[in-house]
Amino acid sequence: MAQVDKPVIVLVRPQLGENIGKAARAMLNFGLTEMRLVAPRDGWPNPSAGPAAAGADEVLNQAKVFETTAEAVADCSHIYAATVRKRGMTKPVVGPDEAAQAIRTSPGRSAVLFGPERSGLESSDVALARTILTVPVNPDFASLNLAQAVVLVAYEWSRHRGLAQPTQEDLLPPAPQAELDGLIAQLEAMLEPKGYFLPEGRAEATRTTLRNVLTHPGWNHLQVRTLRGVLTTLSRRDRKA
Repeated sequence: MAQVDKPVIVLVRPQLGENIGKAARAMLNFGLTEMRLVAPRDGWPNPSAGPAAAGADEVLNQAKVFETTAEAVADCSHIYAATVRKRGMTKPVVGPDEAAQAIRTSPGRSAVLFGPERSGLESSDVALARTILTVPVNPDFASLNLAQAVVLVAYEWSRHRGLAQPTQEDLLPPAPQAELDGLIAQLEAMLEPKGYFLPEGRAEATRTTLRNVLTHPGWNHLQVRTLRGVLTTLSRRDRKA
């Protein structure tokens, strides 16, 4: 069942299958899954869309095709036309952030229209919209490709949904204190005969500083094992060539 606060992404007369796939990828990156296609130039399904989607197959598999823009948005109460030009029409103009807030809080389904790659939405498409959605861009070079335009809108919507940021890696818990103590003791034993803790009057302060340096980063147990392996290797006699 469709979620009311998730906007429908409507690609009007898209030209290249690759761009449809990239738009699907941008949608799924930010939690949007409902794509509608209006009269795609090369028909549908398009074999070029899948590879470009990079795994966003659920968006492509569920995409619906319509002959006209009016049919594609017939069940939507709030329609936004993504365009950099007002085209002489008297309609409210909002940015992606404002549109995202309205989509999230307004009753009824919302749809965002994106035009063909080469020419953008036609006046007849924009006329169906109640609001124009415009992205602030360089006036001397205001051309966004289809996937870029979709990702801007999808990202702003996701910010208001509070999607969690993916973790960069699975972090291991910090090493137990006993492992850290073993590392520090091993290093001190190697430094002692080298005179590192001289003069005697500064030995305690030097040991404290060394401990603070080694405990500050919060090593996990694999990092501690690695460092101890390095120290063990350094303590061995040089191998003969």
